[in-house]
Amino acid sequence: MASIEVLGVIGAGQMGRGIAQVAANAGLEVHLLDVDQATAQGGVERISKSLSRLVGKGKIEESTRGEILGRIHATGDYASFGEANMVVEAATENFGLKSKLFKLADEAAPEGAILATNTSSISITKLAACTGRPERVVGMHFMNPVPVMKLVELIRALQTSDETYAQTKALAERFGKTAITSLDRPGFIVNRILIPFINEACFALQENLGTPEDIDLGAKLGLNHPLGPLALADLIGLDTCLSIAEVLHSELGDDKYRPAAILRNYVAAGWLGRKSGRGFYDYSEKK
Repeated sequence: MASIEVLGVIGAGQMGRGIAQVAANAGLEVHLLDVDQATAQGGVERISKSLSRLVGKGKIEESTRGEILGRIHATGDYASFGEANMVVEAATENFGLKSKLFKLADEAAPEGAILATNTSSISITKLAACTGRPERVVGMHFMNPVPVMKLVELIRALQTSDETYAQTKALAERFGKTAITSLDRPGFIVNRILIPFINEACFALQENLGTPEDIDLGAKLGLNHPLGPLALADLIGLDTCLSIAEVLHSELGDDKYRPAAILRNYVAAGWLGRKSGRGFYDYSEKK
Protein backbone atom coordinates (compact mmCIF):
# COMPACT_ATOMS: atom_id res chain seq x y z
CA MET A 1 0.00 0.00 0.00
CA ALA A 2 1.53 3.30 -1.12
CA SER A 3 2.06 5.91 1.58
CA ILE A 4 0.87 9.49 1.22
CA GLU A 5 3.75 11.98 1.16
CA VAL A 6 2.30 15.06 -0.59
CA LEU A 7 -0.98 16.54 0.65
CA GLY A 8 -3.13 19.27 -0.84
CA VAL A 9 -5.44 21.15 1.54
CA ILE A 10 -8.30 23.31 0.23
CA GLY A 11 -9.14 26.10 2.67
CA ALA A 12 -6.75 28.05 4.91
CA GLY A 13 -9.36 28.62 7.63
CA GLN A 14 -9.28 27.14 11.10
CA MET A 15 -9.76 23.51 10.05
CA GLY A 16 -7.58 23.67 6.93
CA ARG A 17 -4.74 25.28 8.89
CA GLY A 18 -4.97 22.60 11.53
CA ILE A 19 -4.89 19.79 8.98
CA ALA A 20 -1.91 21.39 7.23
CA GLN A 21 -0.07 21.73 10.55
CA VAL A 22 -0.54 18.11 11.67
CA ALA A 23 0.34 16.83 8.19
CA ALA A 24 3.57 18.86 8.04
CA ASN A 25 4.40 17.79 11.58
CA ALA A 26 4.09 14.17 10.39
CA GLY A 27 6.61 14.84 7.62
CA LEU A 28 4.32 15.43 4.62
CA GLU A 29 4.82 18.18 2.06
CA VAL A 30 1.67 20.32 2.19
CA HIS A 31 0.18 22.68 -0.40
CA LEU A 32 -2.31 24.93 1.41
CA LEU A 33 -4.73 26.51 -1.07
CA ASP A 34 -7.25 29.32 -0.72
CA VAL A 35 -8.94 31.82 -3.05
CA ASP A 36 -5.59 33.51 -3.71
CA GLN A 37 -1.94 33.34 -2.69
CA ALA A 38 -2.28 36.15 -0.12
CA THR A 39 -5.15 34.47 1.71
CA ALA A 40 -3.31 31.16 1.77
CA GLN A 41 -0.16 32.89 3.03
CA GLY A 42 -2.22 34.45 5.80
CA GLY A 43 -3.14 30.92 6.84
CA VAL A 44 0.53 29.92 6.95
CA GLU A 45 1.26 32.95 9.12
CA ARG A 46 -1.46 31.88 11.55
CA ILE A 47 0.15 28.41 11.69
CA SER A 48 3.49 30.10 12.39
CA LYS A 49 2.00 31.96 15.37
CA SER A 50 0.43 28.76 16.67
CA LEU A 51 3.77 26.96 16.48
CA SER A 52 5.52 29.89 18.17
CA ARG A 53 3.18 29.49 21.13
CA LEU A 54 4.19 25.83 21.37
CA VAL A 55 7.85 26.86 21.34
CA GLY A 56 7.14 29.38 24.10
CA LYS A 57 5.53 26.64 26.20
CA GLY A 58 8.51 24.36 25.66
CA LYS A 59 6.44 21.77 23.77
CA ILE A 60 8.53 21.91 20.58
CA GLU A 61 11.97 23.22 19.66
CA GLU A 62 12.47 26.29 17.48
CA SER A 63 14.20 24.07 14.92
CA THR A 64 11.11 21.84 14.77
CA ARG A 65 8.93 24.89 14.18
CA GLY A 66 11.12 25.85 11.21
CA GLU A 67 11.00 22.33 9.78
CA ILE A 68 7.20 22.19 9.98
CA LEU A 69 6.76 25.60 8.34
CA GLY A 70 9.26 24.64 5.65
CA ARG A 71 6.95 21.85 4.53
CA ILE A 72 3.86 24.09 4.12
CA HIS A 73 3.52 25.95 0.83
CA ALA A 74 0.83 28.61 0.32
CA THR A 75 -0.90 28.66 -3.05
CA GLY A 76 -3.88 30.04 -4.90
CA ASP A 77 -3.48 27.71 -7.88
CA TYR A 78 -4.94 24.20 -8.17
CA ALA A 79 -2.00 23.27 -10.41
CA SER A 80 -0.02 23.01 -7.16
CA PHE A 81 -1.84 19.73 -6.55
CA GLY A 82 -0.14 18.16 -9.57
CA GLU A 83 1.99 15.84 -7.43
CA ALA A 84 -0.38 15.35 -4.48
CA ASN A 85 -1.19 11.83 -3.29
CA MET A 86 -4.26 13.19 -1.51
CA VAL A 87 -6.28 16.39 -1.44
CA VAL A 88 -8.36 17.24 1.65
CA GLU A 89 -11.15 19.78 1.24
CA ALA A 90 -11.88 21.90 4.34
CA ALA A 91 -14.21 24.61 3.05
CA THR A 92 -17.50 25.99 4.38
CA GLU A 93 -20.25 23.44 5.09
CA ASN A 94 -22.13 23.92 1.82
CA PHE A 95 -22.73 21.18 -0.74
CA GLY A 96 -22.70 23.49 -3.76
CA LEU A 97 -19.34 24.95 -2.79
CA LYS A 98 -17.80 21.62 -1.83
CA SER A 99 -18.92 19.91 -5.04
CA LYS A 100 -17.39 22.74 -7.08
CA LEU A 101 -14.08 22.49 -5.21
CA PHE A 102 -14.10 18.70 -5.56
CA LYS A 103 -14.45 19.00 -9.33
CA LEU A 104 -11.50 21.42 -9.47
CA ALA A 105 -9.39 19.11 -7.32
CA ASP A 106 -10.40 16.13 -9.44
CA GLU A 107 -9.12 17.91 -12.55
CA ALA A 108 -5.84 18.99 -10.93
CA ALA A 109 -4.78 15.96 -8.87
CA PRO A 110 -2.94 13.03 -10.45
CA GLU A 111 -4.78 9.88 -11.40
CA GLY A 112 -5.01 7.67 -8.34
CA ALA A 113 -4.83 10.51 -5.81
CA ILE A 114 -7.38 10.36 -3.00
CA LEU A 115 -9.93 13.15 -2.65
CA ALA A 116 -11.00 13.54 0.98
CA THR A 117 -13.47 15.92 2.58
CA ASN A 118 -13.52 17.26 6.12
CA THR A 119 -17.29 17.80 5.95
CA SER A 120 -19.19 17.57 9.23
CA SER A 121 -22.44 16.26 7.78
CA ILE A 122 -22.70 16.33 3.96
CA SER A 123 -23.09 13.06 2.02
CA ILE A 124 -19.74 11.65 0.91
CA THR A 125 -21.55 9.55 -1.69
CA LYS A 126 -22.99 12.67 -3.34
CA LEU A 127 -19.59 14.37 -3.39
CA ALA A 128 -17.95 11.25 -4.82
CA ALA A 129 -20.48 11.23 -7.66
CA CYS A 130 -19.29 14.72 -8.68
CA THR A 131 -15.85 13.34 -9.58
CA GLY A 132 -14.30 11.04 -12.15
CA ARG A 133 -12.77 8.90 -9.38
CA PRO A 134 -15.61 8.07 -6.97
CA GLU A 135 -13.78 5.00 -5.65
CA ARG A 136 -10.96 7.31 -4.48
CA VAL A 137 -13.24 9.63 -2.46
CA VAL A 138 -13.55 9.38 1.33
CA GLY A 139 -14.69 11.39 4.32
CA MET A 140 -11.93 12.40 6.77
CA HIS A 141 -13.61 14.45 9.48
CA PHE A 142 -11.15 16.02 11.92
CA MET A 143 -12.23 17.47 15.25
CA ASN A 144 -11.59 21.09 16.21
CA PRO A 145 -8.91 22.15 17.11
CA VAL A 146 -7.15 19.69 14.80
CA PRO A 147 -3.66 19.76 16.42
CA VAL A 148 -5.15 18.98 19.84
CA MET A 149 -8.09 16.63 19.25
CA LYS A 150 -7.15 12.97 18.82
CA LEU A 151 -10.22 11.75 16.91
CA VAL A 152 -10.77 11.45 13.16
CA GLU A 153 -14.02 10.12 11.73
CA LEU A 154 -13.60 8.12 8.52
CA ILE A 155 -16.68 7.91 6.32
CA ARG A 156 -16.91 5.58 3.36
CA ALA A 157 -19.04 6.62 0.41
CA LEU A 158 -20.89 3.80 -1.30
CA GLN A 159 -18.17 3.99 -3.95
CA THR A 160 -15.08 4.13 -1.67
CA SER A 161 -12.63 1.30 -2.34
CA ASP A 162 -11.02 -0.78 0.39
CA GLU A 163 -7.58 0.53 -0.64
CA THR A 164 -8.73 4.16 -0.33
CA TYR A 165 -10.11 3.51 3.14
CA ALA A 166 -6.96 1.66 4.25
CA GLN A 167 -4.64 4.42 3.00
CA THR A 168 -6.72 7.11 4.71
CA LYS A 169 -6.82 5.20 8.00
CA ALA A 170 -3.04 4.71 7.86
CA LEU A 171 -2.56 8.44 7.29
CA ALA A 172 -4.80 9.33 10.25
CA GLU A 173 -2.73 7.04 12.45
CA ARG A 174 0.48 8.59 11.11
CA PHE A 175 -0.91 11.94 12.26
CA GLY A 176 -1.21 10.45 15.76
CA LYS A 177 -5.01 10.28 15.57
CA THR A 178 -7.46 7.59 16.58
CA ALA A 179 -9.82 6.73 13.73
CA ILE A 180 -13.44 5.61 14.01
CA THR A 181 -15.58 4.62 11.04
CA SER A 182 -19.10 5.80 10.28
CA LEU A 183 -21.64 4.93 7.66
CA ASP A 184 -22.44 7.75 5.25
CA ARG A 185 -25.43 9.13 7.14
CA PRO A 186 -26.30 12.76 8.02
CA GLY A 187 -24.02 14.03 10.79
CA PHE A 188 -22.09 10.74 10.89
CA ILE A 189 -21.42 9.65 14.50
CA VAL A 190 -20.09 12.66 16.42
CA ASN A 191 -22.36 15.39 15.08
CA ARG A 192 -25.39 13.10 15.11
CA ILE A 193 -24.92 13.14 18.89
CA LEU A 194 -23.38 16.58 19.44
CA ILE A 195 -25.58 18.93 17.38
CA PRO A 196 -28.91 17.90 18.99
CA PHE A 197 -27.19 18.44 22.37
CA ILE A 198 -26.07 21.94 21.39
CA ASN A 199 -29.46 22.67 19.81
CA GLU A 200 -31.28 21.63 23.00
CA ALA A 201 -29.05 24.01 24.98
CA CYS A 202 -30.13 26.73 22.53
CA PHE A 203 -33.78 25.90 23.21
CA ALA A 204 -33.08 26.06 26.97
CA LEU A 205 -31.58 29.53 26.55
CA GLN A 206 -34.42 30.60 24.23
CA GLU A 207 -36.95 29.59 26.91
CA ASN A 208 -34.99 31.46 29.63
CA LEU A 209 -34.41 28.20 31.48
CA GLY A 210 -31.07 29.62 32.58
CA THR A 211 -28.31 32.02 31.58
CA PRO A 212 -25.60 30.86 29.16
CA GLU A 213 -23.28 30.59 32.15
CA ASP A 214 -25.76 28.46 34.13
CA ILE A 215 -26.46 26.15 31.17
CA ASP A 216 -22.76 25.65 30.43
CA LEU A 217 -21.79 25.20 34.08
CA GLY A 218 -24.57 22.65 34.45
CA ALA A 219 -23.12 20.62 31.58
CA LYS A 220 -19.54 20.98 32.80
CA LEU A 221 -20.19 19.96 36.40
CA GLY A 222 -23.32 17.85 35.99
CA LEU A 223 -22.20 15.91 32.90
CA ASN A 224 -18.43 16.17 33.45
CA HIS A 225 -17.90 17.90 30.11
CA PRO A 226 -14.75 20.03 29.68
CA LEU A 227 -16.73 22.75 27.88
CA GLY A 228 -20.39 23.73 28.02
CA PRO A 229 -22.57 23.33 24.89
CA LEU A 230 -23.01 27.06 24.23
CA ALA A 231 -19.30 27.82 24.65
CA LEU A 232 -18.56 24.84 22.40
CA ALA A 233 -20.98 26.18 19.79
CA ASP A 234 -19.13 29.51 19.89
CA LEU A 235 -15.86 27.65 19.33
CA ILE A 236 -17.21 25.60 16.42
CA GLY A 237 -19.02 28.58 14.87
CA LEU A 238 -22.76 29.10 15.13
CA ASP A 239 -23.07 29.15 11.34
CA THR A 240 -21.47 25.72 11.16
CA CYS A 241 -23.73 24.40 13.93
CA LEU A 242 -26.77 25.74 12.09
CA SER A 243 -25.67 24.23 8.77
CA ILE A 244 -25.24 20.78 10.34
CA ALA A 245 -28.58 21.07 12.17
CA GLU A 246 -30.29 21.96 8.90
CA VAL A 247 -28.76 18.93 7.18
CA LEU A 248 -29.92 16.66 10.01
CA HIS A 249 -33.41 18.17 9.91
CA SER A 250 -33.86 18.04 6.13
CA GLU A 251 -32.20 14.67 5.52
CA LEU A 252 -33.70 12.76 8.46
CA GLY A 253 -37.07 14.54 8.35
CA ASP A 254 -37.57 14.50 12.11
CA ASP A 255 -38.62 17.66 13.98
CA LYS A 256 -36.39 16.73 16.91
CA TYR A 257 -33.53 18.09 14.75
CA ARG A 258 -35.29 21.43 14.06
CA PRO A 259 -32.80 24.27 14.72
CA ALA A 260 -33.74 26.61 17.56
CA ALA A 261 -34.92 30.08 16.47
CA ILE A 262 -32.29 31.73 18.68
CA LEU A 263 -29.55 29.90 16.75
CA ARG A 264 -30.97 31.09 13.43
CA ASN A 265 -31.27 34.65 14.73
CA TYR A 266 -27.71 34.80 16.06
CA VAL A 267 -26.38 33.62 12.71
CA ALA A 268 -28.57 36.16 10.88
CA ALA A 269 -27.13 38.88 13.13
CA GLY A 270 -23.58 37.81 12.30
CA TRP A 271 -22.98 36.64 15.87
CA LEU A 272 -21.07 33.52 14.89
CA GLY A 273 -19.02 32.91 18.03
CA ARG A 274 -15.33 33.34 18.65
CA LYS A 275 -14.46 34.02 15.02
CA SER A 276 -16.76 37.04 14.84
CA GLY A 277 -16.10 38.32 18.37
CA ARG A 278 -19.58 37.58 19.61
CA GLY A 279 -21.84 34.57 19.95
CA PHE A 280 -23.51 33.33 23.09
CA TYR A 281 -20.59 35.09 24.81
CA ASP A 282 -18.77 38.33 24.06
CA TYR A 283 -15.19 37.88 22.81
CA SER A 284 -14.47 41.51 21.96
CA GLU A 285 -11.10 42.88 23.09
CA LYS A 286 -12.51 45.08 25.82
CA LYS A 287 -14.22 42.05 27.30
